[in-house]
Amino acid sequence: MAFHASALDGVARNPALPTPLLLRLLAFDGGGDGPPRHALQRAGLPEAAIAVILAHPNPGARIDFAMSAGAEPAQRARLADDPSPKVRAALAYGPELNKPRTKVAPLPDAVCARLLEDPAPSVRTALLDSPHLTPSFVASMATHQSPAARRAAVRAWEILPPGERSALLGDPDPEVRRAAALWECRRDARVTAELLRDPKSAAEALRRGLLVRADAERCVAERTHLTALAGNPSLPADLVERLAVDPDEAVRLAVSLRHELDETRRMAIDFTVGDFDRGDGVQWVHDGPADPEVLRRAATSAHPLLRRAAAQSPHLPPDLLRLLARVEDPVVENLLGIHHPDAPEEVLLRVYARLGGTFSAWMAETHPRFPSEGLAARYADHPDGNYRRLAVRDPAATPALIERLSHDPAVWTRQAAAGDPRLPLHRLREALHVPELASSAGANPALPEDDMAAVLDRAGVPA
Repeated sequence: MAFHASALDGVARNPALPTPLLLRLLAFDGGGDGPPRHALQRAGLPEAAIAVILAHPNPGARIDFAMSAGAEPAQRARLADDPSPKVRAALAYGPELNKPRTKVAPLPDAVCARLLEDPAPSVRTALLDSPHLTPSFVASMATHQSPAARRAAVRAWEILPPGERSALLGDPDPEVRRAAALWECRRDARVTAELLRDPKSAAEALRRGLLVRADAERCVAERTHLTALAGNPSLPADLVERLAVDPDEAVRLAVSLRHELDETRRMAIDFTVGDFDRGDGVQWVHDGPADPEVLRRAATSAHPLLRRAAAQSPHLPPDLLRLLARVEDPVVENLLGIHHPDAPEEVLLRVYARLGGTFSAWMAETHPRFPSEGLAARYADHPDGNYRRLAVRDPAATPALIERLSHDPAVWTRQAAAGDPRLPLHRLREALHVPELASSAGANPALPEDDMAAVLDRAGVPA
């Protein structure tokens, strides 16, 4: 049964799967597990397939469709009235993605508004936790009767009208007031001072709030959340200098990342950067991912964490991209491969070579600019199977080479060859019956329709 499921999973992913077989597969209950997820989350599903999914008796099938990144928002939105709160909650949250280059189109605001009024608390909570809401919808929750919705609305602080900001700052719910104050404190020292008296908000207020000198001096003297304070934009210059020589290494590192420092002063600070630190905490860089001046200051800095923070922006101009591509920092290369649409081929290859089998290597290999030409001649006989697998990507690879690689000692290489449409048909059909190759062979677009149907038959999918 596991073997048949593997082949069936491959067929569900097959881009050449005919609509009649797709509809047959989608109607399958899978012994209570529902149809294969890949069939439910295919991009460009025809209307007939969507109708089958929406009426599927297994709620798991409808949940998978509700969380499909391949479906259009209007298609997923048709589940807003689904009888199962689990399905509606899945719709409200949306696709779960770990692919920084993949963007999810949000549900229409009107649909989100309906889900926010859903009778099931789990649906309302899922919606408020969703990372896929439009700024306009987030802002619209500022006057909602639910404290949780009003608390979520503060994420749209910069576009809220002044009156709504004032109302949130004086909200009857203490959590809403605290969330609003943590945004307002950036420009209001009085609000910052109030937050400093609250242990739940003191650290964040010290990190970004507008400080009066007396509060800043007291926190330095008492060593209160010094790492947070060291990055505060309003910290007086003399206190910055004092913290630049603090005995705590984390405090000195935070000072070294301050926006206003010139390179001479920045690099004079005694700081240490971790080998795997990505620079996620450099807020002034992450707040301006498309600002040319911000990106230039960070990318041209000698500070490793500023360069790493800049490498996370997909908006790097060509000259800065070339500059960072020459930096001898594996973390910068990894980040360029993950985030930048024009990451150079040589960077992607170096990431793959260094980190084969990891998320960063996978992101590099699936990057649109990952090279293909010349890989067969370069890697078909490489001693490492991870490299022999790359030969399959080469458009010049012959059917004979693909067949040879389908027998490779390395399973990942065999699987790559089994999914390639140049694989001779006799070997493709053979691979379909080899357990570790069945899924790849089932997904091969050269697999004849009769063979796909036979896979469905063997898996017990009703005709």
